[in-house]
Amino acid sequence: MKISTEELIKEFQFRTSRSGGKGGQNVNKVSSRVELFWNVNQSSVFDVEEKQRIFHKLSNRINKEGFLQIVSDEDRSQLRNKQNVINRIVYLIAESLKKDKPRKNSKPRKAAIEKRLDEKKKQAMKKINRRTDWN
Repeated sequence: MKISTEELIKEFQFRTSRSGGKGGQNVNKVSSRVELFWNVNQSSVFDVEEKQRIFHKLSNRINKEGFLQIVSDEDRSQLRNKQNVINRIVYLIAESLKKDKPRKNSKPRKAAIEKRLDEKKKQAMKKINRRTDWN
């Protein structure tokens, strides 16, 4: 499924803050950490069924108010962190909308069944041959 990122970006809310880590004195001055919030319930991009699938697959990332929150402070640049967050959320949404393939029950091959039974017979004969009492 192709997701319209332009439509989605309009629904995103961003918050920036100072991030720790590398950057030297720049870390203390620049708000490079980016948090992205997206309200799944109020999204106009997806229908009800798609929203339910997103809720089901991403339930551990969605809070009680229905917001999906992603944070990035990996880079020194706020712009790159913002792009990282957008890429990550689009990927998460796309993965959550994929339908799982139903599992097909498989049957063991005849050769595998015969091999297993032969091994059992060999093992049984080995144990029988170890006996000292033949009666």
